[in-house]
Amino acid sequence: MSRADQTGDSREQAAPPAVPKAEQPRSQRFAKLWLHLANIYRLTIKEMRSIRADAVVLALVAFSFTVAVDAATGASTEATNLSVGIVDEDRSDLSRRIADGLTPPTFQPAVEIAATEIDAAMNSQRFLFVVEIPPKFQEDVLVGRQPSVQINIDATAIAQAFNGMTYIQNVIIDYVTQFISKREGWSGEPVKMVTRVKFNPNLKSAWFTSVMQIINNITMLAVILTGAALIREREQGTVEHLLVMPVVPPEIMLSKILANGIVIVIATGLSLVLVVQWWLQVPIAGSILLFLSGSCFYVFTVAALGILLGTIAATMGQFGLLAVPVILVLMLLSGAMTPMESMPEFLQYLMKFISPTPHFVIFAQDVLYRGADFSIVWPEILATAVIGSVYFGFALHRFRRVIFG
Repeated sequence: MSRADQTGDSREQAAPPAVPKAEQPRSQRFAKLWLHLANIYRLTIKEMRSIRADAVVLALVAFSFTVAVDAATGASTEATNLSVGIVDEDRSDLSRRIADGLTPPTFQPAVEIAATEIDAAMNSQRFLFVVEIPPKFQEDVLVGRQPSVQINIDATAIAQAFNGMTYIQNVIIDYVTQFISKREGWSGEPVKMVTRVKFNPNLKSAWFTSVMQIINNITMLAVILTGAALIREREQGTVEHLLVMPVVPPEIMLSKILANGIVIVIATGLSLVLVVQWWLQVPIAGSILLFLSGSCFYVFTVAALGILLGTIAATMGQFGLLAVPVILVLMLLSGAMTPMESMPEFLQYLMKFISPTPHFVIFAQDVLYRGADFSIVWPEILATAVIGSVYFGFALHRFRRVIFG
């Protein structure tokens, strides 16, 4: 045997055995952890500088949490300032009371028109409602003949049409009841109805739509910004720079989530305080700090979904086409626009199982409207975190396979 072989054998015999990771000194494990945190910090700073240099992204964030929130409150579905026409063919005391009962702010002052003008007035969108009171209406009411009052509705404004119809029906029934009661000598109504409206005493839709718009904006921006950040790295070729750096895929993903998440959470807090509370005068019952803390888990989950979509799409155009339907599903089936109970039962369970948005909507409503504390909302935070962990793990698997080969 040659001296080189002997030397090689002695080196192989002298090589120390590999130390299992669990048996490594604590200081060495701490040093590795500190290195990972330092890499995440530097990559996060890089991503935030990229966001700061992108004027379009900054304008989108500013618009989404200011003008878009205010504009959402303008799309009110409550019955307000509705135009009404009256065809009074009875000319009685009761018919005049009904016409006078359609008062602001729910209705505009009622305008009396002839029966021959109904079709032309509604075709020209002059009135949303036309109430037609037939001849001998008061006389028929007094003798118990149950006369019919016709309400013509322009159903192109579907939400206002339904709510306004209900208001008009209540006005007519109330005035007829009062008229009969006084004529027959009743001292008052047989039953006194007492209504308590909790969490929104004046039934203002702005109290609801403003907060729900913020949730929708968080969903949209978290998906778009993180996914676009990954696509931009691939299109500009800077992802090759990351491949030669001493960083690992989880560090790259976490840095993109952190950088965009910090911007979104800060914008959310400012929007709640300056736009919702100060500008729109919407009272916040719970802790804004608790809401922002829960928002961090939600932003992490939705941002991980954005990165997952970014690994599937090859270009920014493909990412846009893929992200739009995903965002729409997250918004429409979140319970923010319609209650979860109105959806099919299987769809309720499916969305709560695969989507973090229903859990975040419940969390936001409990905290901001009902003043709930952590002991009440922790199940929703936990569910969001679990779904986010699954999304992050799957996105990490795709990221390693697509980017790092």
